[in-house]
Amino acid sequence: EYNSIVKDHSTVDVTMALGFPDVYEVAMSHLGIKILYGLVNRREDAVAERVFAPWHDMEEEMRKRNIPLFSLETRTPIKDFDVLAFTLQYEMSYSNIVNMLDLAGVPLRTAERTAGDPFVCCGGPCAYHAEPLSDLVDFFILGEGEEVNSEIMDVYKEWKNSGSTDRDDFLMSIIPLGGVYVPKFYDVEYNDDNTISRFEPNREGVPKQVRKRIILNMDNTYVPKKLIVPFMETVHDRIMLELFRGCIRGCRFCQAGYIYRPVRERSVDKLVETAGECIKNTGYEEMSMSSLSTSAVSYTHLTL
Repeated sequence: EYNSIVKDHSTVDVTMALGFPDVYEVAMSHLGIKILYGLVNRREDAVAERVFAPWHDMEEEMRKRNIPLFSLETRTPIKDFDVLAFTLQYEMSYSNIVNMLDLAGVPLRTAERTAGDPFVCCGGPCAYHAEPLSDLVDFFILGEGEEVNSEIMDVYKEWKNSGSTDRDDFLMSIIPLGGVYVPKFYDVEYNDDNTISRFEPNREGVPKQVRKRIILNMDNTYVPKKLIVPFMETVHDRIMLELFRGCIRGCRFCQAGYIYRPVRERSVDKLVETAGECIKNTGYEEMSMSSLSTSAVSYTHLTL
């Protein structure tokens, strides 16, 4: 696809598969995966490739022919990547993660993975609801990922170059970054109704509470300006211009309104610059202004 990035894996230190546990036309409508794709690939020492859940007929053929789940860019088997990062946008996708791990040949449970297996991590809004996947995911990233993902890759690179094969060493080394929850480092007990009765760290150096990571200045964070242009029509087949994060309304029923607090806007100048670059680099003629409540933006007009 136009603006997709292909790198030689032998020339980088960290390889990451960005997994969206849904089909291509849904996944490629998500702004988050586009942000992380550009963020990782702008580094010379790392590469990110995309992987999605195949439709049932494709999965049937893959299982029939023993074809493991592979990345879109280079068709590299997912089990050969260093990190497999899933985004959790809705709970109904949890079962797709189980299926994708099985199709990729990655051991399902963290306890079964060895030095040759990728680290499986999850982020996104449903990472706050981690326990149903706690046996399957090595670590969760809570909050916004632009900064912490780069920091994790730096730590992974150092751990990998040290020659260590102890997966726990790496997991302990990313705890101080903040916003990282490693389920195996906690003991969790449940009530009869499956609510949590006790939640305690089981080793030193692990915080009792994991605080989310947030980006304070939206104008200083990475924004993708060379969006991949799919060959097919996707659900949201247009440029997405993110105006701000958070919401002023505080509706009690709204998960996103709470987990993306506080409200942080991008400046008009930054938005106009981003819009112009995206139009020039993609050829899209349609654009959506994205936020939780666009009518609540503090500036009264935006002329593109």
